[in-house]
Amino acid sequence: MAVDELDTRILRLLLEQPRTSVREYARVLGVARGTLQARLDRLERDGVITGTAPSLSPAALGHPVLAFVHIEVTQGHLDDVGDALAAVPEIIEAFSITGGGDLLTRVVARDNAHLEDVIQSLISLPGVVRTRTEVALRERVPYRLLPLVESVGRAAGN
Repeated sequence: MAVDELDTRILRLLLEQPRTSVREYARVLGVARGTLQARLDRLERDGVITGTAPSLSPAALGHPVLAFVHIEVTQGHLDDVGDALAAVPEIIEAFSITGGGDLLTRVVARDNAHLEDVIQSLISLPGVVRTRTEVALRERVPYRLLPLVESVGRAAGN
């Protein structure tokens, strides 16, 4: 989906000021509230805006250890293992991948011993051949979309 300059300005505001009202967004952008609401509806319908939930910190919830677990799966069992991963609360994301392994999961844990317990539970899942774990030491670039939004906006302006 192509975004234009107004879409880019809207997305920037949503990222920078997520708790602001639609009325205030419209005032800041200098557009009618109906125009803004129509744009927001289209961005949601087109899948650009995928949610409005708050961003939560696993560390603040008592799970400061972050690891990336690669999972190799027996051929033909990818969907079954993927479904089983959804039942593990410490897995906060999982992706099918190419390269070394079949799945890449982002796992949080209370401590290293808890992480080992989670990994052992993954290894015991039917269809899992092996796992490889990498523990994150420090976040260097936090999850962000504003630079991408700005880049897309610059491209739309050209």
